[in-house]
Amino acid sequence: MSLPEIVSRDEWRKAREELLVKEKAATRARDVLNADRRRLPMVEVTEDYRFEGPSGELTLLDMFEDRLQLVIYHAMFAPEWELGCRSCSAFLDQIGHLTHLHVRNTTFAVVSLAPLAKITPFKQRMGWATPWYSSFGSRFNHDYEATKPDGEYPGLSAFLRDGDRVFHTYSTYARGLDGMPSTTAFLDVTALGRQEEWEEPKGRARSLGLQAGGPEMRYRDEY
Repeated sequence: MSLPEIVSRDEWRKAREELLVKEKAATRARDVLNADRRRLPMVEVTEDYRFEGPSGELTLLDMFEDRLQLVIYHAMFAPEWELGCRSCSAFLDQIGHLTHLHVRNTTFAVVSLAPLAKITPFKQRMGWATPWYSSFGSRFNHDYEATKPDGEYPGLSAFLRDGDRVFHTYSTYARGLDGMPSTTAFLDVTALGRQEEWEEPKGRARSLGLQAGGPEMRYRDEY
């Protein structure tokens, strides 16, 4: 069995401080990467995708719930399956309260190719409150590469709304989901980021009328 070496407290502290230098470098590199992600160009979504939710048919624009941003998790659930993917279910189990995203003008939702008649009982069994919609019968999953000829893939896509126009800003799949889900990780894949003043490019969130520096962090029942 290969376990960590046993050392004195002073030796551990020295090794920890050496590792901390690398961790801080990784944090700074991640900040640069997130800024580069926010600088990605965007593509207008012109296809009239239709989804099915608990209240009936809806569009991609409807899914924003009047917020500026939308993050969609592509959960693997093929039409012929009786239950959703186990690894995607573990991902969804980790999602916290969505209020911290909502106050930052960002909506989170789940989309799968399976019909809603299969999604709903599975969602109820797992006890999830996260909005989950079916893209059954549309090309949405295929166009955003969550469904390919060889099967289903887990992924995440981010969208930005300007009035009634919707733009696709980012997508990632498989290992790109490492480190998620959390409020900050979801915001980091969006065009507006965490909406903090230190983020690059400067002033983007403010230009859309959002609060400078983002909303103050509060208990979720105090917003």
